[in-house]
Amino acid sequence: MQRTQIQLSTEQQRRLKILATQRGTSVAELVREGIDLLLLQEDRRKRWRRAWKAVGAGHEPAGASDVAERHDDYLREIYARDLGVR
Repeated sequence: MQRTQIQLSTEQQRRLKILATQRGTSVAELVREGIDLLLLQEDRRKRWRRAWKAVGAGHEPAGASDVAERHDDYLREIYARDLGVR
């Protein structure tokens, strides 16, 4: 793990301490959990943007004329190529 220093507002610090006590964990763990959620949310946004770009912008993938029928296949191919998801 890497050590880092952040600045929180007085209210953020107060509320995090209360939540940490209620959960029986540390403020640092809550901060890590929050960062993980933020990164996951950003990953989802990127995937949605890619999907909308592929099918929502009106552009046919690689000149395909059957996007309406095969959109799921095209999305699967895009995710496999860009994210390594099969």
